[in-house]
Amino acid sequence: MSIEDRAKATAKNLEGKAQEAMGEVTGDPKDKVAGQAKQDQAKVEHSVEDVKDQVKKAVD
Repeated sequence: MSIEDRAKATAKNLEGKAQEAMGEVTGDPKDKVAGQAKQDQAKVEHSVEDVKDQVKKAVD
């Protein structure tokens, strides 16, 4: 488990939420979609960290 990687994923998720909200406010669909994509990428990164944790527990 890398706390740094989890923190980066969380930051990316928050950035994506803000960008999506800005797209909603301004009516810019590109910002909205880009924000959603960042959130999806953050979910994947969190899942990767979860798998790493599970593998580490299995090895220990």
